[in-house]
Amino acid sequence: IALDWSDHALWWPEKNKWLLRSRNTLDQYNVQADAKLQFTPMHKNLKVQLPDLQILDMRVDFSTKCFSTVVQTCKELGIRHPEELSFFRKWDKDDLKQVAKEVHKRKKRGDPDANGPLTSNGTLHISEANPDSGRISPYPSSSPSGPSPNNTLGRSGNGYSTLNNTLLPGSLHSLSFESCLETSLSNSPYISAKDAFQYLLRPKNFAEKARSNCAWLDSSTSLMEQGIKENDFIMLKFKFYNFYDLNPKYDSIRINQIYQQARWALISEETDCTEEEMMVFAALQFQVYLQSGVPQPDLDTSMNAHNQSQDDEIDAALKDLQESLEGSSVTAKSDITHVPELCDYVKFFKPKKLTLKSHKRYYATFRDTFISFYRSKEESKGTPVMARIDVKGCEAQPDVNLSAQKYVIKLFVPEPEGMSEIHLRFELEEQYCRWMAACKLASKGKTMADSSYEAEVAALQNFLSLQHPVICTSQNSTTPTTAPNHVDIQPEDYVAPRFIKKARVKGVIGKIMEAHSSVQDMSLMETKLAYIKAWQSLPEYGITYFRIKMANSKKEELMGVASNRVILMDLNTGDSQKTWRYNTLLSWRVNWEVENVILEFESEKVTFSSMECSCKTIHEFIGGYIFLSTRSTDKNQTLNEEMFHKLTGGWHE
Repeated sequence: IALDWSDHALWWPEKNKWLLRSRNTLDQYNVQADAKLQFTPMHKNLKVQLPDLQILDMRVDFSTKCFSTVVQTCKELGIRHPEELSFFRKWDKDDLKQVAKEVHKRKKRGDPDANGPLTSNGTLHISEANPDSGRISPYPSSSPSGPSPNNTLGRSGNGYSTLNNTLLPGSLHSLSFESCLETSLSNSPYISAKDAFQYLLRPKNFAEKARSNCAWLDSSTSLMEQGIKENDFIMLKFKFYNFYDLNPKYDSIRINQIYQQARWALISEETDCTEEEMMVFAALQFQVYLQSGVPQPDLDTSMNAHNQSQDDEIDAALKDLQESLEGSSVTAKSDITHVPELCDYVKFFKPKKLTLKSHKRYYATFRDTFISFYRSKEESKGTPVMARIDVKGCEAQPDVNLSAQKYVIKLFVPEPEGMSEIHLRFELEEQYCRWMAACKLASKGKTMADSSYEAEVAALQNFLSLQHPVICTSQNSTTPTTAPNHVDIQPEDYVAPRFIKKARVKGVIGKIMEAHSSVQDMSLMETKLAYIKAWQSLPEYGITYFRIKMANSKKEELMGVASNRVILMDLNTGDSQKTWRYNTLLSWRVNWEVENVILEFESEKVTFSSMECSCKTIHEFIGGYIFLSTRSTDKNQTLNEEMFHKLTGGWHE
């Protein structure tokens, strides 16, 4: 391959910008005679750490917008829907203890060791004597070798790929490498938690969680302009927790990487959960470990069966619709005038300071988005004993302990002075699931008449069923299973450290095995998807925290950005104070003069400033989630990068 200069461009270090418009003169760029310009390649080597902690040497474009670079990187790795991912700076534990803005400026200036990878002894995990150990990773000997089909993942003699790769796409070496890489990314090698903790941020409180989120790169700026240098260490992570069309047939790598990010978030205590939930996650992880070593059922067969069941459901729904329109059988189920309603005896409690915890028993009804309380069922036709609660705009959080038969819904109701906390306790699991599903929908402004209600109830029931041990399993299961009796389990690799401190190691292993009886018939892909769904059901799932200060306030608070809402929270406890949903958001922008984020909702205008990171980062999260919500069900839709930058750019034109 002849050497040419087509990949080179001019870089202006003093102004921190690329001069990419070749038709423009230097005078149009305001370049003076004393300016120093660098004629440098646009594609450079970069160490990219994936969610499963594997690190690859890749050759990426340092001159295009970060979003475009991520899209190309995901294309090389075989990950669909790259709009859900982004690059994350490498931050160490000491950075979390410093003011994030200072650390951000230090890294951007490129101070010594500012971008170095995490190590346990201050040295790189690269052996100078071994040219093949060209990646810093907890997997020192599992690195695939050979060039990738697009010459970006290859490894040359010095440990990095080169543009002048003589092996062409489609060659035997390229195909074997591609197969090896796909296997490695869709079924990650095992790593102990002890080794992984060197590479993971383990925030101890909400303030550190907020600070760590300042490390996301700006999607509308190039890597070079954000201080990323050649051979730097950077992380590729799922940034937006709105996963679209997870298809086992096409997304084996994507599903595995989501599973791995969820797994390490739980084990490193970045995401909180109860002990019973942790044992379910540990059991699912153990099942993944067992299934990764045995043959799996054909995905085509399982997909055909899945599609057949979907067709049956569609036919049944169409038949029901036809009958209801023809009027042949008008029942309560098909009567569109019927308003769904829940009626049960519940225990009501409103926490107050210096008050004993005592629940009052009421007969409660849930109709539309309102909950009303009565002294008894007989009085339910009369006047409620208290003002009814409008669940629209509320936050609903679970508080469940199966062993103690505790089924509680925590409702945070917005009031003028803040969020009021209310507890609803139920006697039965079935009651809890139906009321919790109704609360989740009502908080979004939907009722139980919505088609997603039954699916929400089923999802809650499935998650709780995983926490129930199964005494005997089906004898007709076609999924291969492996007896776990001879497997040596290290609890610290499956359970967050705080749970091991509470119980003895043998006790933890016993609980994992007990929970494993409920999932031992699952295939590898089913287990990973079950893990992801269980992760999505946690109260803290998908909330990205930022330290902010509201306009006309001196108090620092926490702003949580989720896929469908923003939440004002207490910085110390994480308690919700107020919630605003995107479906009432009219506009969002940044006032760059005073560094404020401005959100205009139907009911009010919210203005706040970011205390640690750029307000552009918060704006990008909000705009990014709104962009993801515009994705249609059309499988042939193309990624609209222009629309993404328009919604996330922060410029008010």
